[in-house]
Amino acid sequence: MNEHNYTYHDDNFSLDRTEDYTLLIQVEDKSFSYAISNNGTLIAWAENYPFDELSDPQELLDLLSPKYRQIVIGLPAHSFTLVPAEIFSADRLPNLARFLDVKADSKVLAQVLDQENVIVYKTSEAVVNAAEEFGIRNTVFTSKGWLTAIAQNNPGSSDLYLNIEKDKVEISYFAGDKLRFYNSFEFKEVDELVYFTVLVTKELALEPINTNLYLSGDLEADDKILNRLAEFFGKVEINNLRVLQLPTEVVAHRVLSISALSLCAS
Repeated sequence: MNEHNYTYHDDNFSLDRTEDYTLLIQVEDKSFSYAISNNGTLIAWAENYPFDELSDPQELLDLLSPKYRQIVIGLPAHSFTLVPAEIFSADRLPNLARFLDVKADSKVLAQVLDQENVIVYKTSEAVVNAAEEFGIRNTVFTSKGWLTAIAQNNPGSSDLYLNIEKDKVEISYFAGDKLRFYNSFEFKEVDELVYFTVLVTKELALEPINTNLYLSGDLEADDKILNRLAEFFGKVEINNLRVLQLPTEVVAHRVLSISALSLCAS
């Protein structure tokens, strides 16, 4: 069996009851993670399975094959643009795709992100083909749930929200409960992450010393990322927002992004 960063299964989890469960899958370029919820409670979660296991399951055959009550699959964006919902139309999609440097093996998708924004994003054909095994109607932009969860919890106009996974950080900003900024950046070192965060703050006409950062994703409470950011920003905290009820073994910030996909279930 592959070694995964985190794995959790409730003692009462049963593959005989999948029609009562919601399956959440978050796809990356070379791997994916899954979470399963039942009546608003996380009952299973595992990370970093190889991508091939999604399209041709071997180890996870018993888990991915049954019928679930609901399935939500978060697809990654290699590049994206936000378009005001009031001016978006399907006819404009080919023109918008030109901004995304589409390649022969790319797919361009569009989805309503919130009441004011449509996200047009590029992902790989291989990712879309794998998702189609579960029904393309069940797919969403991977961070739609994360953004929705923040928007529903009264974000302040001096707050920035960061979600960190491996070598990528997503940064979002809200004012008046509306999304005003969202972007993602790849980084190799902590100082690069700090640079991008300060840059975003300046672009938003905020002062770092008066800005609060709330971080989720792949980091620990004593992580050097938090300590380095704290040298520049007024407050730096772990984001303990909970979308699902969690067992004590699972920390909220680590599963925020994938568990928030449950907010996208139809």
